[in-house]
Amino acid sequence: MYQLLRRILFLFPPEWVHYFSMNSLKLLCSVDIIRRMLASCFRPKGNFQYSIFNLQFSNTIGLGAGFDKNAKYLRELETLGFGFVEIGTVTPLPQPGNDKPRLFRLPKDKALINRMGFNNDGVKVIAKRLKDWKEKKSSSRLPTPDYRLIIGGNIGKNKITPNDEAWKDYEICFKELHPYVDYFVVNVSSPNTPGLRELQEKESLRKILSHLQTLNKEQTISKPLLLKISPDLTTQQLDDIIDLTLEIKLDGIVATNTTISRDELSQESGVRSRESGGLSGKPLQKKSTEIVKYISEKTNGRIPVIASGGIFTAEDAKEKFDAGASLVQVWTGFIYEGPRIVKDICKGL
Repeated sequence: MYQLLRRILFLFPPEWVHYFSMNSLKLLCSVDIIRRMLASCFRPKGNFQYSIFNLQFSNTIGLGAGFDKNAKYLRELETLGFGFVEIGTVTPLPQPGNDKPRLFRLPKDKALINRMGFNNDGVKVIAKRLKDWKEKKSSSRLPTPDYRLIIGGNIGKNKITPNDEAWKDYEICFKELHPYVDYFVVNVSSPNTPGLRELQEKESLRKILSHLQTLNKEQTISKPLLLKISPDLTTQQLDDIIDLTLEIKLDGIVATNTTISRDELSQESGVRSRESGGLSGKPLQKKSTEIVKYISEKTNGRIPVIASGGIFTAEDAKEKFDAGASLVQVWTGFIYEGPRIVKDICKGL
C-alpha cells in the first residue's frame, strides 16, 4: 500500500511532501479514536524495552535529528511506534536555513541529499513547545504500558556565530532545553553550515564539550550528553574523538551524520547526485557500520553508540547492533519504507 502511495508522493517536491504528510498525520491524530487505530496498526507488538543512559526506551528504534526539527510532531511519531525521537538541530536564534530547493531524492540509490542548513524556530519557541508536550502528555497517552517517548535534543550553533564563540550557542541551547529533553546530542558534523565541521578538531571539541559537562554537573539532574560525528573523519580524527569522549566522560556517540562523499552512488542517480549537501540512505550504510564497529572495538564497548546511516530493514538494524550499537536511528529509511518501519524492524529483530 505504501509503495503505491510513495510513487504518488515522489511526484512532488520532497520538502513539500514532508510537511504535507506530517500535517495530514497530525490532523488524523487529532481525533482520538483514529490515533488509537493508527497506533494499533503501526506500534510494535510485544516487549522491546531497553535501558541505557538511565533511560527506559520502549524499543531501540528511534528517529534521527532533522525530521522533526521543531518538535511539532511528537504525538504523531509516538503513534507510529518510535522508541525515541531526536528533535532539532536547534539553534539559539531562529533561522530559515539555506535557499530552496534544498532536499533531493535519489530513488535509484535509496538516498537523499539535503542542504537544509539548520532551519528551525529557535530554542525558546521549541522549548515552549516541549514544555507544552510534557504537560499534555499524561492526559493524552496511548493505552499501553510503554507509551513513554524518549526525546533527544540535538543542538547546534547559528550560521552567523563565529566558531570561536560557538560554545556560547551550545550553552544557550543546553540551558533552555535541559528541563524538557531526556538526552542531548552535540552536532558539530553537519556539512550544511559553513565551518561547522572544523569544530570536530580535538581542541575545539574539548572547549565545547567540557563546558557542557560542567554545566551538566551543576544541574539537579544531569542529562546524558552525546556527540554526533561525521562519517568523513580520518582515522586520526576518529581516534582523537574517542580519546576525548573517554577523557571527559561523554555518555556516548551518534554515528553518523550525512556524508559529502558521492563514491557509493550509482551512475543512475544522474544530475541529482551532483547537488551539494549531505548524502544519507543506503550509500552511507557500509561506512556508518564500519565506524560503529571501529568505536566499539577500539573502546571494548565502553562508549555506547547510537547508529544512524542506511537503516531500512531489520537486517540493516541487526548489522548495526552486531557492530556494537546500543540503539539505532532511521531517517531516510522512514521516507522509503513508510510508517510501518518501526514495527517491521522490531518484528524482525
